[in-house]
Amino acid sequence: MIEARGISVHAGRRKLIDDVSFGIAPGRVTALLGPNGAGKSTIISVLSGEKRPDAGRVEIDGAAMQEMQPLWLARRRAVLLQNSSLDFAFTAAEVVSLGRLPFTATEDALDDDEALMAARRIAGIEPLWEQLYQTLSGGERQRVQFARALAQIWRRKRDGGPRYLFLDEPTSALDLRHRRSILAAVRDLAGEGIGVLAVLHDLNLAADFADDVVLLREGRVLAKGPKDEILNERDLSDCFEVPVEIVVRPGGTAAILA
Repeated sequence: MIEARGISVHAGRRKLIDDVSFGIAPGRVTALLGPNGAGKSTIISVLSGEKRPDAGRVEIDGAAMQEMQPLWLARRRAVLLQNSSLDFAFTAAEVVSLGRLPFTATEDALDDDEALMAARRIAGIEPLWEQLYQTLSGGERQRVQFARALAQIWRRKRDGGPRYLFLDEPTSALDLRHRRSILAAVRDLAGEGIGVLAVLHDLNLAADFADDVVLLREGRVLAKGPKDEILNERDLSDCFEVPVEIVVRPGGTAAILA
């Protein structure tokens, strides 16, 4: 489990995140929700080990993340950021293969080809495989980067310890079909025991695919817990400062309206 324990991050006198505590459990999808500027991307950076907090600590399976080597972390967790740019003329296949770099000269490198094929299939990027990354649309690039993250956490053996996937707005550039297909893949990964933290702006996608929800406002946790407890009209209206209504569709599923 990855746990944030009272983490805070400052930018001058401003606190980007303030005394934040919650956990990411293996086998569960946690959606991080909140308005723009709430500190969601900063939390992704801290919990993934990319950024050190100014206060508090992050633990992975009970040990302080700050004491762990970057290469060890790279073999246990993958990160998909909001924007991923490349200045080199790489094909989509070459970009995805970057996810296997942490396993160079290890026994796991023997599984590189299988990992790349699995990532390509899960992300649905077979038609893009030989195309230059720079020629792809924003949504296509996002799917290629998703495949790169999948390749990084893919394992033939399931006994290598918990793995984690951090997704910062993974559906921001995707059309309706690909939004749901990507998150369905994330749901399947959680079924394999992977712990997922995903920043989402679509509340209905969070309702459909998450197990747990963390509501963040002005750098502080407003509410956290199982989605059925947190995705309610009161807490969502408080978090986003707009009236939120939850209605039940004819089929019995809920729709969140704002």
